[in-house]
Amino acid sequence: MKNKSQYLKSANQILISLGLPLAQQNERSALCLLALLNLTPGKSWANAENPLLGITPIMEWIRTYYRKEYAPNTRETVRRQTMHQFVDAGIVLYNPDQPDRPVNSPKAVYQIEPATLKLLRNFGSPAWHDYLVVYMAERESLAARYASEREQNRIPVQIAKGKKITLSPGDHSQLIRAIIEDFAPRFAPNSLLVYAGDTGDKWGYFDSAILASLGVELDLHGKMPDVVLHFTEKNWLLLVESVTSHGPVDGKRHKELAKLFKGATAGLVFVTAFPNRSIMSRYIGEIAWETEVWVADAPSHLIHFNGIRFLGPYSKD
Repeated sequence: MKNKSQYLKSANQILISLGLPLAQQNERSALCLLALLNLTPGKSWANAENPLLGITPIMEWIRTYYRKEYAPNTRETVRRQTMHQFVDAGIVLYNPDQPDRPVNSPKAVYQIEPATLKLLRNFGSPAWHDYLVVYMAERESLAARYASEREQNRIPVQIAKGKKITLSPGDHSQLIRAIIEDFAPRFAPNSLLVYAGDTGDKWGYFDSAILASLGVELDLHGKMPDVVLHFTEKNWLLLVESVTSHGPVDGKRHKELAKLFKGATAGLVFVTAFPNRSIMSRYIGEIAWETEVWVADAPSHLIHFNGIRFLGPYSKD
C-alpha cells in the first residue's frame, strides 16, 4: 500500500507542477493520470505508456490496480471534473484516433499528449526540473493549438444573418443545424432562436431575455428541448426535440415541456425532428397527439399528429 500511496503522491505533485487548478489536485485526478500512463504499482515512470482509454476503462483500471472503487454514476464527475480540465490544459488528447467522433459517443477515448508523455517519463530523474521548465514554457501554445484543432471539428450553425454558433460534432448536432437552417425558415420564417442545446455543453445557445419577455421562468433542473424558436409573426414558441438515438415528444415528454414552459404568453407548438423516415419509423408508436413531426431529408413537409384539424382535400394546382 505504501508503494501505491507514493505513486498517488507523485501523480498529485505532477498535477501541481503542471499548474492544474486546485479542484483537480486530488486523488481522483491523480488516479486518472496514472491510468492514462498505465503506471501500475512497481512500474517506473520511464516506462510510462499512452494507451487510448475511455472513462469506464479508466475507472476499471483504477479499481484493478489501486483498489479504489468508483460507482458507475460517478462517470460524469470523472469526465467533467478531471478529464475536461486535462484536455483544456493540453496534457491529454480527446479522441486523437477520430477527432470528429460525437461528444456523447460511448467510444470516446483519451490519451496522454506526446510531449507530456516525454516529460513524465523523466519524473524523478535528475533531468526532471530542466524538462519541466522547457515544457511549461511551451505548453500554453501547445494547449492553444489543440484547442484550435478541436474547434475546427465543431459544427457551424447559421442562427441569423452574419451570426453563427458552433456545436459539438455528431449526428445530433447535425440535426439541430438542420432544424435551425432548414426547418425554421420554411415553417417559422423570421423566427428568433431562443435556445439550442449541445451534447458537449447543455446550454449551447440561450437567449434568456426572450423567454423572460414571454413570461417563462425556467426551472433550471428541467430538461430543455433541443431547440426553442419564437415564431414572432404568430407569437408561437416552437419546442423541438432532435431525435437521433433517444425518444420523440411522447405523452410524458409533452407533459414535461408543457410544465416547463407554463405561464408562456406565446402558444406552444411541440415538434419532433428526425434525420430520416427510417429512424422515425422506430418511434412512430410513441409520438404524442397534438404534435408535429419534421424529417430532415424531406424538409418541405410536416407530418401532423393532430386529428381532424387538418382534414381536407389538397389543391390540384
